[in-house]
Amino acid sequence: MIVTKPYMQLALEQARLAAELNEVPVGAVVVCQDEVIATAHNEVEALNDATAHAELLALRRASKKLGRWRLNDCELFVTLEPCTMCIGALILARISKLYFGAYDERAGAVGSLYNIAEILGEVYGLKVYPEILADECASLLQEFFKSRR
Repeated sequence: MIVTKPYMQLALEQARLAAELNEVPVGAVVVCQDEVIATAHNEVEALNDATAHAELLALRRASKKLGRWRLNDCELFVTLEPCTMCIGALILARISKLYFGAYDERAGAVGSLYNIAEILGEVYGLKVYPEILADECASLLQEFFKSRR
């Protein structure tokens, strides 16, 4: 069994880096057979790309490193519940397990607004583990948005 805390801590480090760069503080880590394959944080502002979410960037980097798009032996750790775009990509990439921190009441697609993982995840074997270090993940987001109001 994988110990989630160190991987989610690494995702939180990525999220903090995003905040320092004035990006929404979301971080993601792809783990394959107990090895960190890729890390990423949101780069929407830096790249002027609405699809530059941490999850998608981490998937792209993992696929490049492994030389394949099927990541069925990989797991993803992310600090915020994925949106519809990101959960769709995770399912299509065949990620086996998704661990996330805070729920996203505004755009979450893994239980908050929708539950695409429940509908499509079963077909592809995705297992979801919510609320890993949820308070710490939520606090980082709250502090970020509070400082911008």
